[in-house]
Formats: sequence, C-alpha cells, structure tokens
Amino acid sequence: MGVTVSFEDDLAQRDRWAGLRFAIIGPLLAAPPAAGGLRAALQALAATTWRHPLTGREIRFGVSTLERWYYAARQAADPVQVLRNQLRRDVGHFPSLSAEAVQALTTQYREHPGWTAQLHHDNLRVRLAGADAKSPSYPSVRRYLKAQGLLRRRAPKRTTDGAMAARDRLEQREVRSYEVEHVLQLMHLDFHHGSRKVLTRRGEYVKPLLVGFIDDRSRFLCHAQWYTNEGTEELVHGLCQALQKVGLPRSLMSDRGSAMISGEFTAGLTVPDMTAAPRSSAPLVHRQS
Repeated sequence: MGVTVSFEDDLAQRDRWAGLRFAIIGPLLAAPPAAGGLRAALQALAATTWRHPLTGREIRFGVSTLERWYYAARQAADPVQVLRNQLRRDVGHFPSLSAEAVQALTTQYREHPGWTAQLHHDNLRVRLAGADAKSPSYPSVRRYLKAQGLLRRRAPKRTTDGAMAARDRLEQREVRSYEVEHVLQLMHLDFHHGSRKVLTRRGEYVKPLLVGFIDDRSRFLCHAQWYTNEGTEELVHGLCQALQKVGLPRSLMSDRGSAMISGEFTAGLTVPDMTAAPRSSAPLVHRQS
C-alpha cells in the first residue's frame, strides 16, 4: 500500500533537508577556509556522522555532494532555498509514455485490474511491439500506474451488471472514508436482513431484520436491534433508543426505504422538541443517499 504525502508535508520535508544541509556547510560560508584548504574541510565534514532529518538515523555525505552544496549556496542569494530538494520540471508528466502506450495501458488495466505492474509492463511491451510503437520501461509504467491511482485490485467476485457498475463508480468518483469532520454531525441508519430464519412464539419461521445507527466520523455503533418487520414503528423505536444513548445528531442519512420516507417518520424529524435541552431543540436534517 502506497503512502500519500500532502503538499504541506512535502514542503516541510524539503525544509528539513535544506536546514540540515545549511547547518553542515554554513560554517564554511561564514568562515571560508584558506586557499587550498577547502578540500580538507570537505573531507572532515564527510567523515562526520549526521542525523537524518526525517528518520533520525545516522547518515554521512560524500565530498562531491558537500562540494556541490557549498558552491550552490555560495552563489545563491538565498542559500537555504537553493539547498531544498528541487522538484523535477517534468513532475506529473510522463514523456516516455506515448499516447498509444497510455491508451493501451489504461485499457489493459480495466480488463485486468488484478495484474502486477511487472505483468502490465510485459504485456504492454508485447502489445506495442505488434503495433510498431516504442515500449516504456518498467519504472515508467510503475510510476504512471501509481500516479493515476491504477493500483492493483482484486477482481470482483461477481461480474453482474451491478458489481461492474459499482466498480466503475469507485473509479470515476471520489470515495472518502468520512463524510463529515465531527462526531454526531451525521448518523447513518439502515435495515439489514438476516441470513437465517428464527422461530417465533406463534410457531412461524421469519427472517429477522437488524436496524443499525452508526456515527459517520467515529464509526461508533450507537444502537442496533433485531425486529421481525421493517416498518416505521420499528424504525422510530430504534432511533429513539439511539438518541437516548448518544444524543441528537446534526443529520441523518438513509437509503430512502419505505419506512424512512414515511410521513410519520419525516414529520417527527422536522418538529422541534420544545421540552428538551437547548441542543436538542433544532430539527434533524434527513439526508438521503
């Protein structure tokens, strides 16, 4: 699994590297060595052990690296800025991948999302060889797949129209772990049909239904209860149990089930409770997915 680094984190890391490099060669800029003594000074710095700015481990630098930093900082107006890790001019671009290679690689990934980057590269090379086109190297293919989010995925267990539509939706739309930023800002509710039948007191076998209420941000299960019917009465009873346990959320999200869009349920959400606490006096916002 790859690690995503934000722009702010990347900038902070480059600032740490610049600070370390300036701390190493800064004394040479403040007190330049005598004529002919630069080489000895650089060798002394190369023999010194430094602390890695990100991992904290011991690290050393070669004489040629220190010399390059020294001359770059001496000739720059801002020595710290020039010692940062500079971004490549072609960052985000892939000049080694032609339009034919990009199209073939994208099509190949959609057909075989479970392939490794090496397998994609090998098949792309064969496909482009038949089309008399230049094949990119394996590192280029791997970087392109990672940059475009075309990571290795398991093939769907089912190839039904619904499963394929869900796959296409996940590829084309942003999928976030959380919808909101704070706890009790949004609560999800839904009924789940049990897989096994139970015997009631009347001697009838029925499939139970579990109604659950989950907080979006914390993933805390506010309440869950089994029923034998998916009606408004059961939904209201379960919601009241959840509210008594965790309090009133700012909004609810449902899948527009018959009980969730019934007049009794929606009307109860919009009527303020004037006898409750001030926080509970505002009506709930009912969001529907």
